[in-house]
Amino acid sequence: MWLTMGRGSGTSAWGEVVAELPAVRPVPAASRRPRRRRDWDEVVIEAGLRLAGYVAVILIGLIFAFLLKEGIQALLRIPLSEFLSTTVLDYQGNPKVVRLWQPVGDAPKYSLLPLLTGSFLVAVPATILAGIFGVGTGVYLAELASTRTREILKPMIELLAGIPTVVIGFLCLASLGTFLQELLGTTFRLNAFVGAIGVALVTVPLIASLTEDALRAVPAELRSAAYGLGATRWQVIAGVSVPAAVSGIAAACILGMGRALGETMIVLLATGNAALITLDVFSSVRTMTATIAAELGAVVQGGEQYQALFLVGGLLLTITFTINVVAELVLERMRRRLAS
Repeated sequence: MWLTMGRGSGTSAWGEVVAELPAVRPVPAASRRPRRRRDWDEVVIEAGLRLAGYVAVILIGLIFAFLLKEGIQALLRIPLSEFLSTTVLDYQGNPKVVRLWQPVGDAPKYSLLPLLTGSFLVAVPATILAGIFGVGTGVYLAELASTRTREILKPMIELLAGIPTVVIGFLCLASLGTFLQELLGTTFRLNAFVGAIGVALVTVPLIASLTEDALRAVPAELRSAAYGLGATRWQVIAGVSVPAAVSGIAAACILGMGRALGETMIVLLATGNAALITLDVFSSVRTMTATIAAELGAVVQGGEQYQALFLVGGLLLTITFTINVVAELVLERMRRRLAS
């Protein structure tokens, strides 16, 4: 109507033309184009993916249930105090510290403390070493490396994750242990530190990849704003990119520790396998994974040692599952913060 009310003959003529046009009528609902029905292949693929997710959750639950079933049998047959014991009595009745995991003999010992301390004595130094090199590598790939350098360097780093761990363990056993003993003058040729170096080698790719992903998730507007204020590249990295991605970097290190706790072949070959309670990183230790791998195939099914090993496996699975949950919560917190 506002066209017909305009001033001037030209405007009035245009209003008359518009008035003569036929009115636009709404299309009846029945004649509208129907919504495209999903093809059968889409339905099948979606159902398959949903089924795979449910099966994965069910399998994890079954593993927990199986380990819990056997572990409870161990708790019913062996007193809980034996799993937490730190000393035994010698022939004169005096307490002395000995190897507390010794499930064979007339007086078997099932203390879990040497296995726990040995596992963390390997995993913590391995996480520290892998965190230093992995975070540094991730920062370089995400912030400093050119596209061509990244395309060459990243696959080479990820190849470390594809090397069989038994090969790395054999190298630690044959060469690295002797080299470090001659260099540092350690008492034990195979010790927790040798195992930690081997485990760190297979943990670096995981931490580096997750660190790079966390840095790439930082909005580019933050970097642009920092450059606009006159910041240099290193100031942007240290003051903007890394602080914004610190949750993801922390989650990468936590997941790396879970990976280090679950390593088997390297620690079986390179740590000396002495079940001692110690905080000396250059002492021989025995981890939970090495104990299961070394003993489970030679025990009597259903015996005390068999069930005690399943208790060790259940404890290990609980620890690593808790670590993964914590890491996922940290990553989710980072996603929410970046989304806001």
